[in-house]
Amino acid sequence: MIRQLAILGATGDLTARYLLPALGALGTAGHIGKDFSLTAVGREDWSEDTYRNWAAERLDRHAPDIPAERRREVVAATRYRRADVTDPEALSAVVPPGEPIAAYLALPPAIFPATASALHAAGTAPGSTIVLEKPFGESLHDAVELNRLLSGLYPERSIFRVDHFLAMATVLNVLGIRLANRVLEPIWSSAHIDRVDIVWDESLALEGRAGYYDGVGALRDMLQNHLLQLLCLVAMEPPISLGDRDLRDRKVDVLRSVRPLTLHDAAARSRRARYGAGAGIPAYVDEPGVDPQHHTETFAEILLELDNWRWPGTVFRLRTGKALRRNRQEVAVHFRPVPHLPFSGDVTATPNVLRFGLEPESVSLHLTGTTTRGDVLAPLTLAATPEPAELPPYGRLLLDVLNRNPALSIRADEAEESWRVVTPVLDAWAKDLVPLEEYAAGSDGPADTR
Repeated sequence: MIRQLAILGATGDLTARYLLPALGALGTAGHIGKDFSLTAVGREDWSEDTYRNWAAERLDRHAPDIPAERRREVVAATRYRRADVTDPEALSAVVPPGEPIAAYLALPPAIFPATASALHAAGTAPGSTIVLEKPFGESLHDAVELNRLLSGLYPERSIFRVDHFLAMATVLNVLGIRLANRVLEPIWSSAHIDRVDIVWDESLALEGRAGYYDGVGALRDMLQNHLLQLLCLVAMEPPISLGDRDLRDRKVDVLRSVRPLTLHDAAARSRRARYGAGAGIPAYVDEPGVDPQHHTETFAEILLELDNWRWPGTVFRLRTGKALRRNRQEVAVHFRPVPHLPFSGDVTATPNVLRFGLEPESVSLHLTGTTTRGDVLAPLTLAATPEPAELPPYGRLLLDVLNRNPALSIRADEAEESWRVVTPVLDAWAKDLVPLEEYAAGSDGPADTR
């Protein structure tokens, strides 16, 4: 296990909200101990005490449930270094000689190439790992070029392209429920499943993230990575094991099977929109830091089909939006209706739906039963709340990084295939083949007129 972690970009929001609390969770669960050390690298001209005070305050704010002693241990294990992360000489003070290190790039993607090159030139020891946050490039071309660079610096097993969605307990439970229950796996195909909705709707608006979001948009921010990862877990063939090669091979199979979209297809099977004023929220274009000329979407939807034996005719709807009426974060598997109802009278049965709630975590199966009369159909819901996970998603990811287990990271070909799927949509949008609709903040999103 790697005992030394370096976070490059350690004064940012990602570190404050997720990485420091994840380390506290790892300490609480006994996965790291007193031999663990953290090197925090930033641009600010801070002393070590200044950074430790900053880290302690962020841990108190974002991880109050972690015992105070564990929070203090994270702070005590931390040293701060001011450095230009693109300068090999500056990073040589961060890289311990002869000892493996996990280097987490909590940085803007634009400087991933220069930082990865600088780390390698600084002399990272064999067995070290490098961690890159999404988005992995801003286009297929970017992803290919970044992969080419990284492959010349590090072995593929040492490169962790992380997506914290893959470490969410309910996301992993999709595989558990699918593959461990005979009642489901035999009907997990287009013969019985009509469509799958993979949805991440948020009531939150921009929340001061214009500097990042206005150059990215909903499709790149959520759909190209997070939601496609969920698609892979729902649609993949059963892997031989959950080892990194078996699991990632099957995920890549899914992405390769996505029916390629022509520009005409992309125009007919995608939607984009942005929120206007409503529910006390200003219009997106009036948010501080937003350039209206970017035509950035805050809502994106794509309908995909897979060309393989298991899924012909099943539609996979991927949707995400901001400033909507309610939070809806789920995978909803809609089964086809039964071919015949032997009940008298004018009766209908709502098709069954299996829902995996992502935040909050839940699993529910929506069936149809009868009332006490015996011949009147009524909805019936079976629901369960999974036990809380031992670790938060970023805790699970960091543990895999430190243990050099890449099963839940994105392989190079997987990153490129994900961009292949969405590139025709981006091209169609760039050519204005898909109108940029508007919806009121606090509403259910753009009206469905199809």
